[in-house]
Amino acid sequence: MSFSHDGCTYHFLSLIEERMNILMMKSKVITVVLAASMVSGCGNESKESSGSKRTEATQHEEHQQHTLGDKREETKNSETLPSFLNDKPEDMQLIYAAAAKHQTLLENIPCYCGCGEEANHQNNYDCFIFENKGNGAVTWDDHGTKCGVCLEIAAQAVVDYSKGKSIEDIRQEIDDKYKEGYATPTPTPEV
Repeated sequence: MSFSHDGCTYHFLSLIEERMNILMMKSKVITVVLAASMVSGCGNESKESSGSKRTEATQHEEHQQHTLGDKREETKNSETLPSFLNDKPEDMQLIYAAAAKHQTLLENIPCYCGCGEEANHQNNYDCFIFENKGNGAVTWDDHGTKCGVCLEIAAQAVVDYSKGKSIEDIRQEIDDKYKEGYATPTPTPEV
């Protein structure tokens, strides 16, 4: 899936907002599905697994394995999504595309999945994009494909931003929502 910078920007943002609104309505279901099927140790540390509480050491070990296996792929630009998204749900592809278009926003939003400690991420943007090169090429990171917390934070931030909320207000809402029961946030500087 690729997108161009021509006159379709408004249509693209409308499509993202529509899909993200649907995604946010289903966020609890999607998060549970992602947690059960794709996420290993990423997210809410107070969740139970197989009927018993996981220990902090087990969670750390699972998340470390999860982040050590992150794949990276370079594409010619931010409109060309990486091939590791080809078999992923359309909603996930839309979040990745939106992340690429909202670098400044997501670089000011922390992630609460533990990737700051385990993958050296500095913010939520790092969960999706590893590097923006001077020639326009993008090195994508598949971390977000395996983490419901990363996806949910990015989706909420982009939707709120498209509705006119300030980066400061979005940051405060994310911090308030994830301050308890989640991993230590990335070391994202205050806005």
